[in-house]
Amino acid sequence: MTASARTASPDRRELWVDRLGLMPYAAALDLQREVARARISGTVPEDVLLLVEHPPVVTLGRSAKNEHLLASPELLAARGVELFEVERGGDVTFHGPGQLVGYPIVDLKRHRRDLHWYLRQVEEALILSLGELGIDAERNPGLTGVWTRGRKIASIGVHARDWVTWHGFALNVSTDLRYFELMVPCGIQAVQMTSVATELGVHTSMELVANAVAEAMGRVFDLEPLEHAVIVDGHVAAVGAR
Repeated sequence: MTASARTASPDRRELWVDRLGLMPYAAALDLQREVARARISGTVPEDVLLLVEHPPVVTLGRSAKNEHLLASPELLAARGVELFEVERGGDVTFHGPGQLVGYPIVDLKRHRRDLHWYLRQVEEALILSLGELGIDAERNPGLTGVWTRGRKIASIGVHARDWVTWHGFALNVSTDLRYFELMVPCGIQAVQMTSVATELGVHTSMELVANAVAEAMGRVFDLEPLEHAVIVDGHVAAVGAR
């Protein structure tokens, strides 16, 4: 059952799922920060999952090392790839069309005040959703993210303030994996990146993958996933707009 087909139980907390489509990284970054502030203040009373695709962009997390970016800013610009330094954890990664990017804005005070637990929960949601798609996915001990048959299919990097999270995960659906040659993905030497399309050998729609991820996120955090327009006219609505 998709998130949009559900009706919320009156005694169960919700996960508001807002699908933003293709959006420049800078705009999505501003929006998720705005949602996080609203979640901290209580203006947005439920946890939120923003789902988005980005035009090509490379982001550098707090642990990024210069040598892990193999292309110069000039070469990136020539390839039409933007570059951002951001506050999330982790090293260097790529976002682009064909990749499902999820920004969970979750108040861990309502769950468990433990970022390591939270990372494992996000991994579990991705593992469950990939299983629904027919891909046997798993963790790689000591490394954050999700893997299948030794190849990395999803990256995770988060930030939190006042126990409210933002940033999130990037799941390669039909991503052009050649972009990862511009870097040492996540700072992991000799890592091989993969995608849903590569593993299955067939096209899988972004909507189908997004549905599976939203359902799995609701399951692991014990929330009712509901389609809910948190972003209205480019800003956070007071309590969302159904």
